[in-house]
Amino acid sequence: MSLDLDTFMLFKWFFKTFIAIYIMTNVFNIVMAVFDISQHVVSRSAGVISNNTAIDITSVTATMRTQLEAMGTGELLGLYFESAFVNLTIWALTLCIFIIVFGRMIEIYLVTSVAPIPFATMVNREWGSVGNNYLKSLFALAFQGFLIMVCIGIYAVLIQTISTTGNIRSAVWTCMGYTVLLCFTLFKTGSLAKSVFSAH
Repeated sequence: MSLDLDTFMLFKWFFKTFIAIYIMTNVFNIVMAVFDISQHVVSRSAGVISNNTAIDITSVTATMRTQLEAMGTGELLGLYFESAFVNLTIWALTLCIFIIVFGRMIEIYLVTSVAPIPFATMVNREWGSVGNNYLKSLFALAFQGFLIMVCIGIYAVLIQTISTTGNIRSAVWTCMGYTVLLCFTLFKTGSLAKSVFSAH
């Protein structure tokens, strides 16, 4: 009986060792597979978003030009100061969006570079949750790009709905409001992706 038990323990040890070695030798392939899957999803969504959210800027500028020509000097001066403020604000929001997107890229490099450490714990009973949680975090980080694309698609559709036929001032402020909304939603994509994949 004890011989059978020893044989089973030896077989179990060989099996776990084989799986651990296989995982450790293919860490880079596993990580790249996760990002390849997410890249496929993001590229497919980018095609749909770019086809459905193209803005016809020539008709918008023609409508705005006729409205600006009808305004007086005081109205134009007020609109100039409002536009300058909105331009400065949108520039700051663009910088925030730039930091969010490039921060995600740096996070991808950092998470990928430490991949062997959590992957080494996956076959251990006590430490296996570290590797499983890392894998969930990896999927969340990979699919955060898809959520970013969805946010940008919604933003483009909202920008298309801005009407310049009524009031240029409201169009300018609405554009700034939508940009603030885009920045806020981009900040939330990381936590949303982690909650979808139950990563912490």
